[in-house]
Amino acid sequence: MEHHPDILELREHYERVTSTPLMQGIEAMAVCCGLFLAISPWVVGFAAFPAAGGFAGVTLSNLILGLAFAMLMGGYGSGFERTHARAYAGVAIGVWTMLAPWWTTGDQAVTRTIWTNLVTGGLMTCLCLGAIGLTLTGAAAMRGRGRG
Repeated sequence: MEHHPDILELREHYERVTSTPLMQGIEAMAVCCGLFLAISPWVVGFAAFPAAGGFAGVTLSNLILGLAFAMLMGGYGSGFERTHARAYAGVAIGVWTMLAPWWTTGDQAVTRTIWTNLVTGGLMTCLCLGAIGLTLTGAAAMRGRGRG
Protein backbone atom coordinates (compact mmCIF):
# COMPACT_ATOMS: atom_id res chain seq x y z
CA MET A 1 0.00 0.00 0.00
CA GLU A 2 2.91 2.32 0.69
CA HIS A 3 3.93 2.26 -2.97
CA HIS A 4 0.42 2.89 -4.32
CA PRO A 5 0.54 5.62 -7.02
CA ASP A 6 -2.11 7.77 -5.29
CA ILE A 7 -0.21 7.77 -2.01
CA LEU A 8 3.05 8.58 -3.74
CA GLU A 9 1.38 11.41 -5.66
CA LEU A 10 -0.19 12.77 -2.47
CA ARG A 11 3.20 12.73 -0.70
CA GLU A 12 4.77 14.54 -3.64
CA HIS A 13 1.99 17.11 -3.49
CA TYR A 14 2.57 17.74 0.25
CA GLU A 15 6.28 18.09 -0.44
CA ARG A 16 5.59 20.65 -3.17
CA VAL A 17 3.16 22.58 -0.94
CA THR A 18 5.51 22.70 2.04
CA SER A 19 8.37 23.92 -0.13
CA THR A 20 6.47 26.96 -1.47
CA PRO A 21 7.35 30.39 -0.07
CA LEU A 22 3.77 30.84 1.16
CA MET A 23 3.81 27.66 3.25
CA GLN A 24 7.30 28.41 4.52
CA GLY A 25 6.04 31.85 5.59
CA ILE A 26 3.06 30.30 7.35
CA GLU A 27 5.37 27.84 9.09
CA ALA A 28 7.80 30.57 10.20
CA MET A 29 5.02 32.83 11.48
CA ALA A 30 3.42 29.89 13.31
CA VAL A 31 6.69 29.03 15.04
CA CYS A 32 7.09 32.68 16.07
CA CYS A 33 3.51 32.76 17.41
CA GLY A 34 4.17 29.64 19.46
CA LEU A 35 7.39 31.00 20.89
CA PHE A 36 5.73 34.33 21.69
CA LEU A 37 2.88 32.53 23.45
CA ALA A 38 5.43 30.61 25.53
CA ILE A 39 7.21 33.77 26.73
CA SER A 40 4.18 36.08 26.76
CA PRO A 41 3.51 35.86 30.52
CA TRP A 42 6.92 37.40 31.16
CA VAL A 43 7.10 39.73 28.13
CA VAL A 44 3.62 41.16 28.58
CA GLY A 45 3.99 41.06 32.35
CA PHE A 46 1.13 38.98 33.68
CA ALA A 47 3.10 36.02 35.04
CA ALA A 48 3.32 37.45 38.54
CA PHE A 49 -0.30 38.59 38.79
CA PRO A 50 -2.31 36.43 41.17
CA ALA A 51 -5.35 37.21 38.99
CA ALA A 52 -3.63 35.51 36.04
CA GLY A 53 -3.45 32.30 38.02
CA GLY A 54 0.19 32.65 39.00
CA PHE A 55 2.35 29.91 37.54
CA ALA A 56 -0.42 27.33 37.78
CA GLY A 57 -3.00 29.06 35.58
CA VAL A 58 -2.79 30.66 32.18
CA THR A 59 0.95 31.24 32.59
CA LEU A 60 1.66 27.52 32.64
CA SER A 61 -0.86 26.91 29.86
CA ASN A 62 0.81 29.51 27.64
CA LEU A 63 4.29 28.14 28.32
CA ILE A 64 3.46 24.51 27.58
CA LEU A 65 1.13 25.06 24.63
CA GLY A 66 3.34 27.75 23.10
CA LEU A 67 6.31 25.40 23.03
CA ALA A 68 4.14 22.53 21.81
CA PHE A 69 2.68 24.67 19.02
CA ALA A 70 6.13 25.86 17.91
CA MET A 71 7.45 22.30 17.75
CA LEU A 72 4.28 21.03 16.08
CA MET A 73 4.23 23.67 13.35
CA GLY A 74 8.00 23.68 12.95
CA GLY A 75 7.92 19.95 12.22
CA TYR A 76 6.00 20.31 8.97
CA GLY A 77 8.94 19.20 6.87
CA SER A 78 9.39 15.85 8.58
CA GLY A 79 6.29 13.86 7.63
CA PHE A 80 4.18 15.06 4.77
CA GLU A 81 1.39 12.56 5.30
CA ARG A 82 0.81 13.99 8.79
CA THR A 83 0.39 17.59 7.62
CA HIS A 84 -3.35 17.62 8.19
CA ALA A 85 -3.18 16.16 11.68
CA ARG A 86 -0.59 18.70 12.77
CA ALA A 87 -2.53 21.64 11.41
CA TYR A 88 -5.79 20.42 12.99
CA ALA A 89 -4.02 20.00 16.32
CA GLY A 90 -2.67 23.53 15.88
CA VAL A 91 -6.23 24.82 15.40
CA ALA A 92 -7.22 23.16 18.67
CA ILE A 93 -4.27 24.78 20.47
CA GLY A 94 -5.17 28.17 18.98
CA VAL A 95 -8.79 27.89 20.11
CA TRP A 96 -7.71 26.78 23.59
CA THR A 97 -5.32 29.75 23.76
CA MET A 98 -8.21 32.13 23.10
CA LEU A 99 -10.37 30.49 25.80
CA ALA A 100 -7.64 29.88 28.40
CA PRO A 101 -7.93 33.20 30.26
CA TRP A 102 -11.46 32.31 31.29
CA TRP A 103 -11.17 28.53 31.58
CA THR A 104 -8.00 28.56 33.70
CA THR A 105 -8.60 31.58 35.94
CA GLY A 106 -12.34 32.21 35.84
CA ASP A 107 -13.53 35.80 35.96
CA GLN A 108 -10.24 37.05 37.42
CA ALA A 109 -8.41 37.22 34.07
CA VAL A 110 -6.66 40.55 33.60
CA THR A 111 -6.87 42.64 30.45
CA ARG A 112 -3.27 41.91 29.39
CA THR A 113 -3.87 38.18 29.61
CA ILE A 114 -7.12 38.34 27.65
CA TRP A 115 -5.80 40.48 24.79
CA THR A 116 -2.52 38.61 24.50
CA ASN A 117 -4.25 35.25 24.32
CA LEU A 118 -7.03 36.41 22.00
CA VAL A 119 -4.67 37.95 19.45
CA THR A 120 -2.03 35.20 19.62
CA GLY A 121 -4.61 32.40 19.60
CA GLY A 122 -6.44 34.01 16.69
CA LEU A 123 -3.23 34.26 14.67
CA MET A 124 -2.33 30.68 15.49
CA THR A 125 -5.76 29.47 14.39
CA CYS A 126 -5.67 31.48 11.15
CA LEU A 127 -2.18 30.24 10.27
CA CYS A 128 -3.21 26.62 10.82
CA LEU A 129 -6.37 27.08 8.76
CA GLY A 130 -4.22 28.59 6.01
CA ALA A 131 -1.95 25.55 6.09
CA ILE A 132 -4.96 23.25 5.94
CA GLY A 133 -6.39 25.25 3.05
CA LEU A 134 -3.19 25.04 1.05
CA THR A 135 -2.99 21.29 1.40
CA LEU A 136 -6.71 20.73 0.73
CA THR A 137 -6.82 22.84 -2.43
CA GLY A 138 -4.05 20.76 -3.94
CA ALA A 139 -5.67 17.50 -2.83
CA ALA A 140 -8.98 18.55 -4.42
CA ALA A 141 -7.18 19.45 -7.65
CA MET A 142 -5.53 16.02 -7.67
CA ARG A 143 -8.91 14.29 -7.24
CA GLY A 144 -10.35 16.40 -10.07
CA ARG A 145 -7.51 15.38 -12.39
CA GLY A 146 -8.20 11.72 -11.74
CA ARG A 147 -11.78 12.03 -12.98
CA GLY A 148 -10.95 13.68 -16.29
